[in-house]
This record gives sequence, structure tokens and C-alpha cells, in this order.
Amino acid sequence: MPPSSGRPARPAGSVGVVLVVLRYLPFLLVLALWIYAFIDCLLTPEEEVRHIPKPAWVLIVLFFGQVLIGPIAWFAVGRARRTHQARRYGSTPSEWHRNHRGVPAPQKAPDDDPEFLRSLREDNRRDESLLKDWEADLRRREEELRRRGSGTGGEGDASRG
Repeated sequence: MPPSSGRPARPAGSVGVVLVVLRYLPFLLVLALWIYAFIDCLLTPEEEVRHIPKPAWVLIVLFFGQVLIGPIAWFAVGRARRTHQARRYGSTPSEWHRNHRGVPAPQKAPDDDPEFLRSLREDNRRDESLLKDWEADLRRREEELRRRGSGTGGEGDASRG
């Protein structure tokens, strides 16, 4: 039995886990920044990219991401700063809605829109007319088949076999 050192015993695995996390944490942070910069670069509109064309920025972020040069250059130089208009309208949907609450919605519900209701009636008339034409065609074909069946008698069956 080992002598007691006066410290409470730690589970052997917990120190190892902490060391593994601390060893890989910088790599994971660099990877997260790299992915974020790459996606941000891809989604930024062409007119908001500064200094060099957007495809070049994508390549810089992609190829120099591991050493953080690409992402830092993108955030510091390549991406346009937020404009006054972006601050006024908000960068998230909730900010935009907060700033535009007083604007009435010009849309009507479909059952309140006379033009929509008129188009429904026209569609119904057209569909009913088409259905009547199909029914008339079906009746004509059935009548034709009945005439053929009663006029040929047993000859139709003998010619098929």
C-alpha cells in the first residue's frame, strides 16, 4: 500500500483529460476561427469586399488559415466595416423588426382580396368546363364501344384467338 501524501486522491483519468483538452484547445480555436472566416468570406457580397477581388480573399483565407494570417487579414482588411445603414436597419432579423414595427403590412388575406377570389372563380369555371368535356368524351367512347360490341357479335372474339 503506497504511503499517503496528505492530498486527496484524484482519479487517474481526470488529469489526462484536462491535459488532452489543453493540448488541443488552441488547435480547435484556430480551426473555429478559420471556418468562421471562410464562411463569412463566402457569404459576404462582392460589393462589400475591399482591396482585392473576393475569389482571391477566399483563397487567402483558405490557404493561410492554419497560421491565422488569412482569417486575421480578412477581418482586418478585406471585409468592409459596418456602415451607418447596416446599423440603422440592424444586422439580425430581430433588430430589423424592432426598427420597422410601425410600418403597416400592405398584404391582404386571400379571402379579403377581390382579385384573388375572382381568379378562383375563373379557375373553377375553366375546370368545370374541362370536366364536362371529359365526361362528354367518355360518354361518346362508351357509346362507341357498346355499338362495336353489339354489331360484331361473336366475330370479335374469334378473330382475337
